[in-house]
Amino acid sequence: MPDSVYKVIELVGSSEKSWEDAAKHAVEEAAKSLKNLRIAEISKLDMKIEDGKIVAYRARVNVSFKYETGQ
Repeated sequence: MPDSVYKVIELVGSSEKSWEDAAKHAVEEAAKSLKNLRIAEISKLDMKIEDGKIVAYRARVNVSFKYETGQ
């Protein structure tokens, strides 16, 4: 197996329903433009609050994908 290099980027997904949906949305959107996604790691969870109520869940996600020459 040849040596590989992976690039890691940070994304923030948002959802009105849950942190799980927020993370899922971030990964699914990234998959539309990035090839060979490998690992997604949630690094931080937070919520947006308005008038004392939670209006959005946010997940900060680190996503890795295989680095290819020319990127």
